[in-house]
Amino acid sequence: MKEGPMVTFKINGQTLQAEEGQTILEVARRSGIDIPTLCYHPVLPPDGSCRLCTVEILAGSRPGLHTACTYPVEEGLEVQTHSPRVIEARKVILGLLLSRTPNVPLIQDMAREYGITEPPFPTENPEEKCVLCGRCVRACHEMVKAGAINFANRGLDRRVGPPFMQKTRVCIGCGACTIVCPTGAIEIVLKQAAEYLAKPLGPTAAIYVPFPQAIPRVPVIDTDACIRFRQNDRTEGEISDACGACAMVCEGGAINFEQQEEILELDVGAIIVATGFERPNPGLLPQYGYGKYPDVLDSMEFERLSNAAGPTKGQILTSDGRVPKAIAFIHCVGSRDEHANRYCSRVCCMHAMKQAHIAKERTGADVYELYMDIRAFGKGYEEFYERVQREGIIFIRGRGAEVVQVGGRLVVKAEDTGIGRPLILPVDMVVLCTGMNPPHDAEQVARTFGISRSADGFFMEDHPKLRPFQTATEGVFLAGTCQAPRDVPDTVAHAAAAAAEALKLLSRGEVVISPQTAYIPAELCSGCRVCNALCPYNAISFDEERKVSVVNDALCKGCGTCVAACPSGIIVARHFTDEQILVQIEALLRTPAS
Repeated sequence: MKEGPMVTFKINGQTLQAEEGQTILEVARRSGIDIPTLCYHPVLPPDGSCRLCTVEILAGSRPGLHTACTYPVEEGLEVQTHSPRVIEARKVILGLLLSRTPNVPLIQDMAREYGITEPPFPTENPEEKCVLCGRCVRACHEMVKAGAINFANRGLDRRVGPPFMQKTRVCIGCGACTIVCPTGAIEIVLKQAAEYLAKPLGPTAAIYVPFPQAIPRVPVIDTDACIRFRQNDRTEGEISDACGACAMVCEGGAINFEQQEEILELDVGAIIVATGFERPNPGLLPQYGYGKYPDVLDSMEFERLSNAAGPTKGQILTSDGRVPKAIAFIHCVGSRDEHANRYCSRVCCMHAMKQAHIAKERTGADVYELYMDIRAFGKGYEEFYERVQREGIIFIRGRGAEVVQVGGRLVVKAEDTGIGRPLILPVDMVVLCTGMNPPHDAEQVARTFGISRSADGFFMEDHPKLRPFQTATEGVFLAGTCQAPRDVPDTVAHAAAAAAEALKLLSRGEVVISPQTAYIPAELCSGCRVCNALCPYNAISFDEERKVSVVNDALCKGCGTCVAACPSGIIVARHFTDEQILVQIEALLRTPAS
């Protein structure tokens, strides 16, 4: 962006320089000079309606009292931000504001700085919070382009709201007005608050970092939540200029609303497959009441609920806002189960104990762990298991059989195998400890990269002990939970090993391939493509120009599948031709017995 000419001026006797066109308030804030404001917001056009940013112009084109948020700097300008005239003007304004909103902490603090501790004028509504700064109106009209709220009436009856103070379809529920409101006078009422709390993964912000450890740590925009893209939908395809607040405050100019998804074709020397796992759906096991009872959560939702950045700020609450008095954690939901996954997901026992520890610490509730076997195999895991037992968490050996609701409370039916009796547990919240599923597109990825899959659906390594992160396809490596369920330390170690192996391959500069590969004589190939579909390593492609199949020697493992399947019998396995095999057999038969 081309910079404008610079001007020199003074604020409180301090000589400053700034680009022509910037306001006094912008320069003052950048220079650490305090000027109080209410109606100003960096992503909204300046308005000057609150008058709190009033300053005195001593020298300039318009001497006198002016609002700093609307007055542009100019050459030779001299400004005083706390002259006697300015202080007196601010006292009058703050006195009026305190009289209107006597119980708003922000106004109380600002008034106290100017020596005003009591409202100087009568107060009509002590619960009033709106200071009529107009931020919400400007945000709705100029940012969101919705125009759902505006000023109504005049004088003492002036207020802000939707037309006729009634619900309006024009409001899209974006919440921009609540964000810019300096006094918290506006609240968004969720239409489905109970459902929101019942599923604490909840809606995300419109722009966010995918997860704390994301690399690269770059925010993404959720187009379903972003005001700008939602307004695009309302304008029937026309590009909306709504909001754009993130672009306004981004100093690097990194936000491009017109960016589209694109497919890149890259030539690479190694590939690390790290597609992760998929979160199981406990709703497929209806006996646990997931999706039916709002206080039945899965472990991922409980993690979100207990997180300080979650919908309840880390408070563990039921769907109706109560602190639970009893919580049951049911292990192995969807794992070690003939009706779901037969394998153990390895991580469930420990994250269940961690969450139980948090629940006990924050709520003081009775916490029950219903388990089949505790598998605390990692470093310090057994010690943590002993610790949570000492904290009073109750471990019951037996799988939870069913969750029902009786008299408004959840009841867990289970069997205590320790005493051989059925068990009935009345609780306020149930957490289903789910494991890990292979990604839903694992089959497609496996075919693309020539990777085998084990019986549980995860990608299969070339050898479980000697090549635990290599695949049968040279140059393709596995990292993390795409290969098997594992916890964070194991995943980090596995990924580091895969990265090291990939670097070792790249550092050699060339790949040594086996001489035992298949060969398709182009002059004999009929182009039937039978071999293309059967090759387990995707080593055979079809040449559209010549209408023949071609073998990629770097991918071929010489397994012979194509040789056996070729209808014409023309594919040759190098060093394993019929003639060579027959000669070996003849030589073997001629060898005299010893």
